[in-house]
Amino acid sequence: MLAITRVRPAAMSVAVSLGLALAQSSNREPAASPAGRGGEVFQYRVEWRLIHAGDAKLTWEPAAAGGPGWEADLVLQSVGLVSRLYRVDDRYSAVLDEHLCARDSLLRAQEGGRRRETRVTYDRERRRASYLEHDLVKQRVADSHEIDIPACVHDVLGALYRLRRLRPEPGQSVEIPLSDGKKSIQARVEAQQRETVRTRAGAFQTVRYEAFLFNNVFYRRSGRLFVWLSDDERRLPVQVRIRLPFYIGTVTLELEKMERS
Repeated sequence: MLAITRVRPAAMSVAVSLGLALAQSSNREPAASPAGRGGEVFQYRVEWRLIHAGDAKLTWEPAAAGGPGWEADLVLQSVGLVSRLYRVDDRYSAVLDEHLCARDSLLRAQEGGRRRETRVTYDRERRRASYLEHDLVKQRVADSHEIDIPACVHDVLGALYRLRRLRPEPGQSVEIPLSDGKKSIQARVEAQQRETVRTRAGAFQTVRYEAFLFNNVFYRRSGRLFVWLSDDERRLPVQVRIRLPFYIGTVTLELEKMERS
């Protein structure tokens, strides 16, 4: 159970992160999504220590009002033995502008006996991010503060979709502005090599990327974060892997199914 409590924040940074804090300089205007103006739904199997530990669902849609911008949602739930030991039900949503810059994010997290709601508001004009976390069990504010941010900053999901518009070749690296409302950094991402990845959704030719977020960069914990995108026009997020110290282990998100909405 101790190991599971330590894995969740890392997975949400990705997977949260589908951790995935990857992109290029925000001065460049990317196309908003590899899917055009359509939506996408990705379903992932989460494995930890060779067992099926959970399921994740990532949804990407145009703004509900039909105007410019995007809405992204990530649901991460534990299953089976892991859920009996330590139940996780995390629901993260983000609102992005037409350039994938973060506007608002909301995390509703139930982890064991803890229940929290965290909202981050990104103010481009003031260049400030406001962070507000509520403890829903004790019915009190657990944390509240503001930090400085660039005029355009990405949350992890917006950064993932930005990366999908790019094609950095192995050996190249890029930096992007990234924030979760608690910290703001220039995240370095390195394109490493081409690999064949096999998941329940099939076999994919991919490019492996590493995002340098751990080891006192974005998170104090030691670890490594890898993302595999399909090496074609779709640029599908095929796999995400977080390698943490041996006493915690490796968490892998593998693509099971993808749908267009």
